[in-house]
Amino acid sequence: MSSQPVHRSILVTDVEGSTAAMRTNPIRQELRTQVYRMLGTAMDHAGIDGRWCDPFEDRGDGVLVLMHPVDELPKTLLLSRLVPKLTHLLVEYNEGLPAAERPRLGLRVRVAVHAGEVHWDGKGCFGEAVDLACRLVDAQKLKQCLRESPAPLVLVVSEDIYWGIVRHGYDGICPSTYQPDFRVSVGGRRRQGFVHVPSVLQLAAAPEGHVA
Repeated sequence: MSSQPVHRSILVTDVEGSTAAMRTNPIRQELRTQVYRMLGTAMDHAGIDGRWCDPFEDRGDGVLVLMHPVDELPKTLLLSRLVPKLTHLLVEYNEGLPAAERPRLGLRVRVAVHAGEVHWDGKGCFGEAVDLACRLVDAQKLKQCLRESPAPLVLVVSEDIYWGIVRHGYDGICPSTYQPDFRVSVGGRRRQGFVHVPSVLQLAAAPEGHVA
């Protein structure tokens, strides 16, 4: 039996270095708790009602969030409010840790945003759109970008999100900060990922939710 496709905005998070030797199972549990807490807080800050989301899909060291296409939840909110707030929360959390504990307990996160058709089969969601979002967030070049960045979060958006949302420069979104950094193969096509790295200086100076 096959399900009918339904459109969803797709957000995927993934924690850097979650399988490092210093990260025991209790530490992994704590990091998972923090990621879910911060994600929930960031969604509240963006005005994203839980009724507009499907149940979160746990990915072990990350989370897959599927959001319904309702008028109250334009995709712009994901980039202009949710991601900046999540970045602020990560900065605050990491700065609150003792320096000696940051290698074990510090949080640095990769985030991917896409949108497309999604299916369910009773065991979970699937489909090319989900595959693309997961390929983007798992790309080696995005991992390298986060390793080399002073910011605790890097964002990659699909070409669909870039051309449909980012390039138009809606309030709170600065197109020049998104760069076409790498491609991934999904469904026999090479798909472009546009990478955004929040500025640490902007994060320190700007009001919450207003970092381009």
